[in-house]
Amino acid sequence: MKKKTIAYLLGAAAILCLVVGGVKLVREQKAGEEYEELREEAKTEEPETVEAEPEEEKEPLDIPVDFEALQAENPDIYAWITIPGTNVDYPILQREGDNGYYLNHSVDGAGSIAGAIFTEDYNSKDFTDPNTIIYGHNMKNGSMFRTLHNYSDREFFDNNRDITIYMPDKILHYTIFAAYLYDSRHLMLSFDFKDPDVFRAYLDSVRNIRDMNAFVDTDIPVTEEDKIITLSTCYKGQADRRYLVQAVLVSIES
Repeated sequence: MKKKTIAYLLGAAAILCLVVGGVKLVREQKAGEEYEELREEAKTEEPETVEAEPEEEKEPLDIPVDFEALQAENPDIYAWITIPGTNVDYPILQREGDNGYYLNHSVDGAGSIAGAIFTEDYNSKDFTDPNTIIYGHNMKNGSMFRTLHNYSDREFFDNNRDITIYMPDKILHYTIFAAYLYDSRHLMLSFDFKDPDVFRAYLDSVRNIRDMNAFVDTDIPVTEEDKIITLSTCYKGQADRRYLVQAVLVSIES
């Protein structure tokens, strides 16, 4: 009787594991689906590039994102990031008083394992800090910051270097200069990037990274006077590693 009871319990446990595993798999496969509808609602048609004749008055900037509608739904949305060649095409959020909120909440505030693309309040929301850290999960279904890992391929790194960040009143253009594995330290708490000497030493350390999976374009001049963004995501479920993609601001349309 005792053997039958044990066998029964083991069988029940196995079935429970299968059910839980199946639910988790389905949730991961569907993670980030809510952003597809959001893109359709928020992204307007990008204007065709037409060679304009000189005009006395400057044409108003055409921002292909409806920030008024987005912020009416969630005022935490303050920018939109797009990286051609990847699946990264998302709003950027920041939650006042709760830096961990968007680790497990979607853009609409619903609980979500995919979370959202966000910054912490250690950074301002105008990208004027020396280094702005943008976080996103590495989802198995390819959503959020999963495709950043494509930058570990040299050909992909060389051919997909542009990042665009839209804001309500300006468009920021960045060029990727580095992609590499790093440890899990909190960058904003570990480095005082506002100190030019610290920032210079940090950039030097990036340029001197020696790793077969790291790519750093030393031909792109990046100094302590520049503004950079660091996209940070998980690496293969390893709690002590982060994958970073870094880009330098090269122009602003306003």
